Amino acid sequence: MSSSQWEPALTIPVSDERDHIQGPPDAPVTLVEYGDYECPYCGAAYPIIKEIQARMGDRLRFVFRNFPITTSHPHSQQAAEAAEAASAQGKFWEMHDLLFENQAHLTLPHLRGYAARLALDMARFDAELSDHVYLQRVREHVQSGRESGVRSTPGFFVNSRIQDVSFGHHLLLEAVGAALKRQPT
Repeated sequence: MSSSQWEPALTIPVSDERDHIQGPPDAPVTLVEYGDYECPYCGAAYPIIKEIQARMGDRLRFVFRNFPITTSHPHSQQAAEAAEAASAQGKFWEMHDLLFENQAHLTLPHLRGYAARLALDMARFDAELSDHVYLQRVREHVQSGRESGVRSTPGFFVNSRIQDVSFGHHLLLEAVGAALKRQPT
């Protein structure tokens, strides 16, 4: 590749203050997903991410950032805001999993049901959703994704380099494995 060509890379580094993270900060491989809870391709990637996490254990740090594509997925924005509202109550990953496991059911009554199932403070959850308290945070995720070269979901980065999975999610597993092999032992 010539030096004049631009290769998409993660522009906003992973941060404990800003990101939703599973795995140790010193893991040799960091996988960042820009995802949309209503996107069928993100839904197909969800079990693959779980498989990669199970295989890699502490050698992987997984980060999820919201990237709702509201033109195609009318419930994705509110689902992202619901995940952020759950995060404020310490239940991001639980809500994240429920949203992906129930992609066909992301209307407000469903979101409220998931929040109740997680024993969230419902008055707070309802108020934060109706006031769009986390809309700016979701927009910041989307903007950082665009700046990093994300054009569709899921958008993946392995150790800050974009990973094209348009020819199959098995490529993600291969990219994570290759990144691990490149790490000094």
